[in-house]
Amino acid sequence: MLDAAKLAFRRKRKSQAIRSVILLHDNARPHTAAATRNKLEALGWETLEHPPYSPDLSPCDFHLFGPLKEALGGQRFDDNEAVKAFVLQWLRRRPKSFYADGIKKLPIRWEKCISRAGEYIEK
Repeated sequence: MLDAAKLAFRRKRKSQAIRSVILLHDNARPHTAAATRNKLEALGWETLEHPPYSPDLSPCDFHLFGPLKEALGGQRFDDNEAVKAFVLQWLRRRPKSFYADGIKKLPIRWEKCISRAGEYIEK
């Protein structure tokens, strides 16, 4: 997965050094496994510290899943493939600004988290 991310980065940001990547991910086991940490170190990528169990600091949790849940509300699907197709279509229809806005909100949420000594941030 990280190799695919590296290739995508290369295609999209040809003039930017690959070592300038800063990765934010949660503390899920695959993300903290030794093999993952070793690969990130080999790539020279920096990872941002992320407190455990902090959905308030994950752009997916605080920015993406709410609107997606709203779009899924009241929908009926015949099978898992129909759900996947709906979600993929929904994700692809979001403008680039939708994703950028989620990332831009992250520093503000971090500041709130720091000022509240790590307490959960609702909004």
